[in-house]
Amino acid sequence: MNSINRRSVLLAGLGAAGTGALAACSGGSGSTGSGSGDSLVSPTAPAVAAAEKKRTSSGRQRKLTLTAAPAMIDLGGGVMPRTWAFDGRTPGKEVRLSVGDTLMAELSNQLPDKTTTSIHWHGIALRNDMDGVPPATQTAVRAGSTFTYRFIADAPGTYFFHPHVGVQLDRGLYAPLIVEDPKEPLSYDDEWVVLLDDWVDGVTGTPDEVFSELKLGMADMSRMDMSSSPSPSSSDSMGDMGGMDMGGSASPSASASSGGMSKKFMLMVATSSLLGGDAGDVKYPHHLINGRVAADPDVYTGKPGKKVRLRIINAGSDTAYRVALGGHKLTLTHTDGFPVRHQEVDALLVGMGERYDVLVTLGDGVFPLVALAEGKNANGLALMRTGSGSAPKASVRPQELDGMIMTASQLRAADDVRLKSAKTDVTHQIKLTGNMMKYNWAINGTPFDMKNPEAHPIVIEEGQRVRLDFVNTTEMWHPMHLHGHTYQLGTSGPRKDTAIVLPKKTVSVFLDADNPGQWMMHCHNAYHGEAGMMTNVAYKA
Repeated sequence: MNSINRRSVLLAGLGAAGTGALAACSGGSGSTGSGSGDSLVSPTAPAVAAAEKKRTSSGRQRKLTLTAAPAMIDLGGGVMPRTWAFDGRTPGKEVRLSVGDTLMAELSNQLPDKTTTSIHWHGIALRNDMDGVPPATQTAVRAGSTFTYRFIADAPGTYFFHPHVGVQLDRGLYAPLIVEDPKEPLSYDDEWVVLLDDWVDGVTGTPDEVFSELKLGMADMSRMDMSSSPSPSSSDSMGDMGGMDMGGSASPSASASSGGMSKKFMLMVATSSLLGGDAGDVKYPHHLINGRVAADPDVYTGKPGKKVRLRIINAGSDTAYRVALGGHKLTLTHTDGFPVRHQEVDALLVGMGERYDVLVTLGDGVFPLVALAEGKNANGLALMRTGSGSAPKASVRPQELDGMIMTASQLRAADDVRLKSAKTDVTHQIKLTGNMMKYNWAINGTPFDMKNPEAHPIVIEEGQRVRLDFVNTTEMWHPMHLHGHTYQLGTSGPRKDTAIVLPKKTVSVFLDADNPGQWMMHCHNAYHGEAGMMTNVAYKA
């Protein structure tokens, strides 16, 4: 991987948004709601229906059926895994609405082995009983049965949908959801929706097998291996392993290279300066753009001089992507559906669950759109073709990847979507805990129990201005996603629903409690979330 030119990386406090000035006003009301005895708004409460009534409806309905079923899919280059997909394709067919439309989507579960499933509409502030998180907001959809999601989508933007059961996110069950603005202020000639994904299913194993291995943690492995480990040759080659304190014993990189700690799925050496150290947990055989491997890429065909809006979605489970278009600058216009002050950049960092919209003016030729798997020395590739020229090789690394790299902490919300200034009513500390040794990822030290989702809620009240302090005590980065809301990074940062929190850093965000119900907040690394780094942000009844 190209070394990063640190001077060119604008890391103006990624993961430290507002930790200085903001920390002074924290007020110390950091209750967790644990054992509070508060009665909570249920997903079927009248308050949920009342909030839906306030949403402006266009009167239009969009009906569709999504069938989740086993499928053999073609990823290109002769890679044809068996996986689970919506209607036999990955990504699933794009769903496109206009602001105020009501989506009526019937999910038909045809998955094998009595597997339950659901659909979560990632990033949409919708009614709580349609959020798709069993058992918190609905009963899981049983195999052979159906469930109809019905909600108004009242905020324009780039979203996607995926299951919220186990680690099904890491299968092929995902698709883009675009909500168009009839009063679209941006001017452009065309759109290209770009879905990024890290792929394991049906190639080297299944996501469930990956999770089974990760759950064992590294402690047992290192104990098994210490006896045969040579002395460490380069402790620096590891960076910080997520939460590893090897106590001066043989470095895991040495034992990994000796072949002793050979794991089928666990990635032992993945480091990134941009991500503050350990970049990820999982070895992926492929990184996809729009469901195609780099050796046989998706191609967008356009004309030189035309302006195209790219809607970039990271649907991956364990990989942040550094995205650049060879020979072009990117003008960043939106993140997570909300407009930002426009910023021209060479590349951007996209964590799992994040979305970015950019404008590009097309040059003449064939250009690589590269999604570098941050810290993993691999990439996804798609092509933009506007003229003659040969396609670049699959492992191409355009120089833009090492230019000015944009992260969310450097962005500013557009004036019309910035939160109005208001007194903070409640502050909750969200401590991110756990490590790779035990794979015991959690929030405030307590792994989330999906069987008892109301056990340790973060309690808020309708009408409050809420401050959340994500305090990352771990050695790993976490993309923290809140359902049903967008928050603002600091006092003037972008409006987002998913934000990268770097190791040992704090990110302060603000939100208005305007969507009653019970809402998951979790790390969007599918394996961290499933291990327990999840909590319930619940409204007091």
